[in-house]
Amino acid sequence: MENIQNIKQRFRIIGNDVSLNSALEKAMQVAPTEISVLVLGESGVGKECIPKIIHHLSPRKHRSYIAVNCGAIPDGTIDSELFGHEKGAFTGATGERKGYFEVADKGTIFLDEVGELPLTTQVRLLRVLESGEFFKVGSSQTQKTDVRIVAATNANILDSIQKNLFRKDLYYRLNTVQIDIPSLRYRKSDIGLLFRNFSQFFAEKYSMPPIKLCKKAMSYIENYHWPGNVRQLRNFTEQLSVVEKHREISLSLIKESLPSFSPFTSDSFLKKDFRTECDLLYKILFDLRKDLNEIKSLIMDMELMHFSGRKTLYHFTRNELDVTESHKPITSSESLQEKEIECIRKVLNRNDGKRKIAARELGISERTLYRKIKQYGF
Repeated sequence: MENIQNIKQRFRIIGNDVSLNSALEKAMQVAPTEISVLVLGESGVGKECIPKIIHHLSPRKHRSYIAVNCGAIPDGTIDSELFGHEKGAFTGATGERKGYFEVADKGTIFLDEVGELPLTTQVRLLRVLESGEFFKVGSSQTQKTDVRIVAATNANILDSIQKNLFRKDLYYRLNTVQIDIPSLRYRKSDIGLLFRNFSQFFAEKYSMPPIKLCKKAMSYIENYHWPGNVRQLRNFTEQLSVVEKHREISLSLIKESLPSFSPFTSDSFLKKDFRTECDLLYKILFDLRKDLNEIKSLIMDMELMHFSGRKTLYHFTRNELDVTESHKPITSSESLQEKEIECIRKVLNRNDGKRKIAARELGISERTLYRKIKQYGF
């Protein structure tokens, strides 16, 4: 069996962080089995390396390996893409088509952004996991397939389950083994190594000397939050390599080139980072709604009590909190929708309506953003 250094070299994985090594070792350990694997991690951490490692070290390595970005395929065609369709199954189906599960028979399928799958498709995927069976769109004939499934997501699947956006039974089938890829901000010792590697790569690519950082600039990027993780660091290094005339990069130039939130006291990061700001806002609103409904429920219970001491507490609570007389559940759905519309509109305007860039900044798929745009009539 290959050792971890050979794997890093083969798949161009840079870093020696303990949590990164742990994730790679787990991938190497489960690779020879048929266990389904769920890879979790933020966008840009390099989750796509794990399924490649698993496939390469598995008995299926000489068979097909297919990577599918579930978030990039429209709802109306996702079933056809995954499972195929019969001629005439829908408008435009002029011929029979094989889906990825049929093409990848005996091989491995990597389902990236699996949390974006529609519920109807999740039912089909669950059947494949349980029995290896599927139906083509427009067909009543059962087909068999033998595939190893590795899935990945940057979404909070447990939160999606609570909101009935993801099936709990599918989650447990996919998550036989969970591999967590650490965010770059938790791999501080690897940031300098990554930067130097990217700098050398782009120097060779563009036929110019590699850029270097002064000591203070290196310390700055090592303590930067890197919300876009390794992908952001790579793009940032390429930008400096191409744009800057001086090969010695100063701290002031680094500060000018990176987004303006400071490295990282968490408070300043939460104030400046757009995506985290929205997430925090939604969390506050949801928590507020929960608290208000709990208070309302408590007050309603108190109205049924006839003990004078508790009655006094009841009146104090009502006056102090200024809760209305209505027994309707308190909801902030309208406020949440308004905030969501405002967030999406700002990002679209900032990126000149470019959906791909806007979706990446919002931390959602293009398909989800398109659905939101259509829903809100932008």
